[in-house]
Amino acid sequence: MERQRNPAGACLPADEPFPDCAALHPGYRRVGCPQIAPPFTIQPRLVCNNGRVQPSRILWGILLVKRATIAIIGLLLLAGCSADVKIPDQPAMYLDMAQPGATLDPVAAAIMISQYRQNNGLGTVVVDPELTRLAEQQSQAMAARNKMDHNVKGPLEKRLGASGYPAKLAVENVSAGYHTLAEAFSGWRDSPPHKANMLKNGVTKLGIAAAYAPGTKYKVFWTLILAST
Repeated sequence: MERQRNPAGACLPADEPFPDCAALHPGYRRVGCPQIAPPFTIQPRLVCNNGRVQPSRILWGILLVKRATIAIIGLLLLAGCSADVKIPDQPAMYLDMAQPGATLDPVAAAIMISQYRQNNGLGTVVVDPELTRLAEQQSQAMAARNKMDHNVKGPLEKRLGASGYPAKLAVENVSAGYHTLAEAFSGWRDSPPHKANMLKNGVTKLGIAAAYAPGTKYKVFWTLILAST
């Protein structure tokens, strides 16, 4: 039985939690304001002793008023700080690509794959605009035909040659049905042939794309090209 969010072909679903985005993307950071204790209610209680107020009670009441004033000032400062802090956008790796206008972040993908390669003793990769353009063409062609296929526009070698890209080494992963970059990465990582491509020794550049086609079975079609020149 096929499930819409499962990939087609050899790509497998992943159940493993994905690393925190802050560890993978230096552009993300946490900002915050000092934590202020919640305000409290003052209930002054003056005890009369033969018509005279006890001095200790007066001092305690003054102390409570001072503490309340400090707490109120702190809350006002906290409110002002909160107004100035911009809440970070959703991490790029978890952005749902199955929606109109969604834009894939290739830099986030390069960081993710580079860390994975480094964890396996390999070099990093950087985004290549021409490979990204070729990946976009491949994803759009698969989406237009509602078909996940490496050869929908011809073999990778032929496509690279037609574009004039001087690749000495190149591999390609495609998939369909994943809605986020994290899901697509996990699916490739858990499929031995796709994992081998991501861990290909010698590649230094990548291009990645996702095409959204709402009227198709899998909705989102992914292409990853890794190469060296």
